[in-house]
Amino acid sequence: MPQKDFSQKEKEANAASSPSFSKQGRMANLELLRCVAMMMVVIMHYLGKGNLLADLTEPQLTGTELAAWLLEAFCIVAVNVYMFISGFFLCTSSFKVSRLIQLWLQVWVYSVGIGLLGALTGVMTGTDVDIHFMLTLLFPVSMGHYWFMTAYVFLYLMLPFVGTAVRRMNKRQMQTALALLLFAFCIIKSVLPVRFEMDGQGYDCLWYLCVFVTAAYVRRFGGGFLEKRRLGPVLYGGGCLLIFAATLLLRRIYLRSGSLDTMLKFCMEYNHILPFLAAIGLFLVFYRIKIHGKAAILINRVAPYTLGVYLLHENLGLRYTWQNWLGAGKAAEAMKEGSAGAFGLLLFWTAAATAAVFVCGVLADVLRKRVFGILHRGLMRVEIYRKLTGKIESLDGIFKEEDGHGL
Repeated sequence: MPQKDFSQKEKEANAASSPSFSKQGRMANLELLRCVAMMMVVIMHYLGKGNLLADLTEPQLTGTELAAWLLEAFCIVAVNVYMFISGFFLCTSSFKVSRLIQLWLQVWVYSVGIGLLGALTGVMTGTDVDIHFMLTLLFPVSMGHYWFMTAYVFLYLMLPFVGTAVRRMNKRQMQTALALLLFAFCIIKSVLPVRFEMDGQGYDCLWYLCVFVTAAYVRRFGGGFLEKRRLGPVLYGGGCLLIFAATLLLRRIYLRSGSLDTMLKFCMEYNHILPFLAAIGLFLVFYRIKIHGKAAILINRVAPYTLGVYLLHENLGLRYTWQNWLGAGKAAEAMKEGSAGAFGLLLFWTAAATAAVFVCGVLADVLRKRVFGILHRGLMRVEIYRKLTGKIESLDGIFKEEDGHGL
């Protein structure tokens, strides 16, 4: 009898706490966050590959160099945020073979097209044109051309299993499973000052499985947690400041003892607890924002093309080149000289570069999508292509559950 009462109460609690676990259209506030997260990614690549982040082992850092690291700390949440948004929506979606193929083709076109263009024009720097380079272009997912896309594609392949699980598990089951995942891949590495051999530093599919399940839990059982007004700013702002402070503390320990040299950027690794919590905080900040009208329409139109920003600027053909095109060299020189205007140059060129890369990436992906559309309509006149398309659509159908709820 007590067990029966407990089960009934648990069912009622689960039903009451998951009203939002249903399919819905694009949310302009979260699509805006998707854009902001991608801009943060560009900023990190500009600072890091543009040689604007001073070596933390140096005994003296200028104010501008510290400012660059502070900006890095506030942007380090970007990748976790981007995956969190994906998990928030994917957990209610059915797996589609067509989507997997489209995603692979999108990555492949950028990989081969931009990679060869960079190599043939002599623009590419920092990478040798050899067999490994060609294999990386031709097999971008398997060769890790874009590490994020490798992790994302493999996670999407697991969606039929993970999506079904997170939809059917009750609150207690999800809490237990999520706690075990986070303990294994996040918490234990965050509290022990050691480097584990199996620690992927958040650059792998296993970590994004943790982020995905967390997002699914928030989607199902977030409830009042999503509506807490002050929690988001505290988690994000406080988390990022702690990341910066902890990094400087590790640096101080290194300078005094000569130890922990491999741990200086430990708190800036994606699977550390601080970037993880700060990412959730930033998500909560944007979740509470209300956007309507023309602004919402514009954001919802632009956001689907943000992946093109990443695929363009992180291609091996451009990865180590575009920063100097957009003023990184000038900013780095001013910082090295310690000139009075170094801080202003850092902010100006970082903002200008981020805006330029974002706009170019979006426009490039708009063009890519239109070309894909034209090719698709043309190929639909070919019988073999029509049959193949129909077969893929039938494969999509087998992953839709009979009750009509989807994954």
